[in-house]
Amino acid sequence: MRQHDTGHRDGVSRAVRLEAFGGPEVLAVQDVPEPRAGDGQIRVRVTAAGLNPMDWFMTADAETAARFGLSLPAGFGTDYAGFVDQVGAGASGYAVGDRVFGAALSRAVADHVVVDADGNIASGVAHHSPDDVDDRTAATLPIAGSTAAAALDVLGLGADDTVLVGGAGGGVGVFAVQLARIAGARVIGTGSPSSAEYLRSLGAEPVAYGEGLAGRVRDLGAGPVTAALDLHGTDTAHAARELGVPDDRICTIAGQVDGIPAANGANAAPDALENIARLVAAGRLRVPIAATFPVEDIRAAVELQAARHVQGKIVIDLAPHP
Repeated sequence: MRQHDTGHRDGVSRAVRLEAFGGPEVLAVQDVPEPRAGDGQIRVRVTAAGLNPMDWFMTADAETAARFGLSLPAGFGTDYAGFVDQVGAGASGYAVGDRVFGAALSRAVADHVVVDADGNIASGVAHHSPDDVDDRTAATLPIAGSTAAAALDVLGLGADDTVLVGGAGGGVGVFAVQLARIAGARVIGTGSPSSAEYLRSLGAEPVAYGEGLAGRVRDLGAGPVTAALDLHGTDTAHAARELGVPDDRICTIAGQVDGIPAANGANAAPDALENIARLVAAGRLRVPIAATFPVEDIRAAVELQAARHVQGKIVIDLAPHP
């Protein structure tokens, strides 16, 4: 097994841990035994970890945690970026020093994560980071990017479409709006009045969310809405029905409506994340980073993220690439 010196105390690594389920107040940075890459695995020295709503949602209480297969003590966070510092026997496709990004369910905010070289979100998965994508940006891609890609695959957007995106300014919305525009669709994005300029910067025509949404969309004079993506709950899905959008061209990710398909990142095409990373590297898709925090300030970072008013992504910094 090849190894790389990370400069930490022998056998000790930091990780954000929970000894009880709950809100940001239960999060703590702890010293833990340094994990080792086993057969078919790689160990990643994490330099940045991106936050998602699912991180605090699935650790809020024991019942929800159990649905995701989590038990105490638990880690925190899923999206990460960094570099390979150990390669286990039989793990192919990676070498020590390779820059990677990926997902490790509820254990990414840590100095090290161990993932399968050929894995999934549950076991941990890694993708090679393009040279032109920095680690902070790469750490924002896995959950939000794959979720947006999976939802848009359901809709099958093209140049003749006008798509209504509910929650367009959120973490998934950043990707969904831009991917829809790349597909050639016209995008109407819901948000608060204060987010209008931000939504325009992503390529969406802004409209205020809330009661009367369908009427406000009609008032835009944008012509018929042909598809809809609800990234927040079900209000946008119901408004889309009012606008005459057929159920099979509506998709939800955070709520369920009978007859309307739902999507999640686990259903994304195998090459979805690599394609998104290439778009970022080429300058065709940008990821606004709203704030960065050192790992010691994890509670403040999660409090900000959980407030749901952030325009863009929040990233936890752990260490620079050597």
